[in-house]
Amino acid sequence: MLSSRKRLDHAYKSSKIIAFDDNSKFILFSDCHRGDNSFADDFANNRNIYFHALKHYYQEGFQYCELGDGDELWENTSFSSILHAHKNIFLLMRKFHKEKKLHMIWGNHDMVYRNPDYVKKNLANYFDPKVGKHVELLGDINYHEGIVLKHSNTGQELFLTHGHQADWWNYLFWKWSRFMVRVLWKPLNVMGIADPTSPAKNYKELIKVERRTKKWITENNNLLTIVGHTHRPRFPEPGDIAFFNDGSCVHPRSITGLEIENGAISLIKWQIATRDDGTLHILRVLLEGPTKLQDYKTQLNFSDNYT
Repeated sequence: MLSSRKRLDHAYKSSKIIAFDDNSKFILFSDCHRGDNSFADDFANNRNIYFHALKHYYQEGFQYCELGDGDELWENTSFSSILHAHKNIFLLMRKFHKEKKLHMIWGNHDMVYRNPDYVKKNLANYFDPKVGKHVELLGDINYHEGIVLKHSNTGQELFLTHGHQADWWNYLFWKWSRFMVRVLWKPLNVMGIADPTSPAKNYKELIKVERRTKKWITENNNLLTIVGHTHRPRFPEPGDIAFFNDGSCVHPRSITGLEIENGAISLIKWQIATRDDGTLHILRVLLEGPTKLQDYKTQLNFSDNYT
């Protein structure tokens, strides 16, 4: 049985390399868990916030990195129901892909995407009843276990992955977890009962996953690492362990993500806010940063107790 360290090693060593510089702009989201718009679809409440935010990033020339669990393929048996529920979002993602600005990572809830044949069959095109034929969706899109953003000038690397490599149950036994979610936890979720195997809903498991990931980072010269999976946003101070988490898009009433722009990284939130006149609008809130990426190329002071 592979250890967390070996699983993370494999994800890093097999990563797709993307060159970037201080003029590059990226938005990182994960854990959208796009579903079928049923009562069990946790994404449905935030879909308008997410669509508005993603449209903003497209118009501003950002590249989009999705760090796994984009689609909820444990609760839902097919992608077609998800596409039907959130078609406007996938058409927007198609625009990113057309400009070579869409970079996709698979997580445990969409682990079927590690199979290129499954991706081609389900995501390449779709049947459009308006024209009565199949039209292109994401075409030749590829999913990866990891992505490394490598700075063209400094050589600094940013390692992006979902993060379930440090969660042995949800990595090795994801099919069993998927079965349990479909037959047991999905109906219980509608009644408000959480799945205890999920680190996003089990604090003890969350801490274990974070600890294993931090240990791997320190063993790899404090490699700046960005994950999702636990749904808990993390933004370290320079000099601490360079462990980032972009949060999720299924927080109550908001979504969180990480922006990389001008050689710096920021943790942001998008939420619905109320104006003085009572009207609602979608607002971007800066939570942490921007902090220069170069500031994380420091010696660890080990003030963060990860053991």
